[in-house]
Amino acid sequence: MIVFAGMIGVGKTTWTKALSDYLGSKAFYESVEDNPILNKFYDNPKEFAFPLQIYFLNKRFKAIKKALSNNNNVLDRSIYEDVLFTKINNMQGNIADENLDIYLDLLDNMMDEMDGMPKKAPDVLIYLTGKFDTILSHIKKRGREYEQVENNKELLEYYKTLYNSYDEWYEQYDKSPKIEINIDNVDIINEADYHLPLLMEKIKEVKEKWNG
Repeated sequence: MIVFAGMIGVGKTTWTKALSDYLGSKAFYESVEDNPILNKFYDNPKEFAFPLQIYFLNKRFKAIKKALSNNNNVLDRSIYEDVLFTKINNMQGNIADENLDIYLDLLDNMMDEMDGMPKKAPDVLIYLTGKFDTILSHIKKRGREYEQVENNKELLEYYKTLYNSYDEWYEQYDKSPKIEINIDNVDIINEADYHLPLLMEKIKEVKEKWNG
């Protein structure tokens, strides 16, 4: 199982499709278009941040259990980074301390249950990063109205806080082998046939190193 991680708008869905097509495996995508809470969160984060994070946690856990059926299945978001969003929303006053405790307890229970599965972590985690301006351009290009930062200073600050927190999260992640890719240096849309074989070589390398 391969999982992508990274900031909103960094290109996880595009990379997931490209890699799963290359491997001939199944792609598991974050629930966005059918998410009944996501746009409400952007309109009113104080009311909907907590139910949104519970929604994502539940969906992510279901996806991981299904994806574990094949080593090459690809997920476009990691359950391991969900806590970052939750803690930032807590820091910004959108999630109460009591609700954060509930979330963390539920996450711990889910992780305990994963201990009994054939695998309790991905085969590899791929962290996508890039310039903040590049990510904002991706968000603007895909055109979801509720994600746009024009005339929304609070949303821009939320994105900046997430962006500035991700590198530390990645450095602390220790559940599996991991790879960092700077999207500013890789054109996965037009040069997939070149970059994906190199990525698979890198995945093999970090897995062998992880296994000692």
